[in-house]
Amino acid sequence: MNKTNYFFRPAKFWPVMGFATLAGMRSVSAPAFLSHYLSRQPHSGLAKSPLRLLQKPIAAKLLKVLAAGEMVMDKLPGTPNRTAPPVLLGRLLSGALVGAAWYKSRHGSALGGGVLGGLAAVAATFASYALRTGISRQANVPIALVGVGEDALVVGSGAALLRMQKPAPSGRAL
Repeated sequence: MNKTNYFFRPAKFWPVMGFATLAGMRSVSAPAFLSHYLSRQPHSGLAKSPLRLLQKPIAAKLLKVLAAGEMVMDKLPGTPNRTAPPVLLGRLLSGALVGAAWYKSRHGSALGGGVLGGLAAVAATFASYALRTGISRQANVPIALVGVGEDALVVGSGAALLRMQKPAPSGRAL
C-alpha cells in the first residue's frame, strides 16, 4: 500500500469526525447542522431508515431551536459539567446519531458510523472541556465567556463543514 492510499479515508469518515467533534462541544448542534444539510440534500440511503426523519425540514428547524437553547443553557451556573455521566452519555448518543445518519445516507453501515461518531464525540467532549477550562484558567476569564467563544467556534465550524460537503450524486437524492 502506498502512502497516499494509507491516509485516504472515504467521504463518510471525515465528515463524521467533524460532526462528532461538534457533538462533543455542543450536543444538539451536530444533529442540527446535519439535519439542516439533509433537509436540503436528501439522500436515498436514508429512505427506509428511521434516520430519514433528520431530512424533514421541521426536524431541522426544531433542532436549530434546541441548539440555540443549549448554547444559552450552557452558560448558566447550575448547568452540569459536560463530563458528568448523564451529559457525557447525551454527547455520545448525539455523536452516534450523526455518525449513523451520515454513514447510512452514504449507503454505508449505520452501526459503523454510529460507533465512530459516538467514540469521536466522547473524545471531543474531554478535549473541549480541557481547552475551555484551561483557557479560562490561563486567561483568568470567566468560563462562561470562554463558552461564548466555543459557541462561535461550533457555529463557524459547523457552517464550514456543511460548505465542504458535496451534493448527493445523481440518482441518489430523493
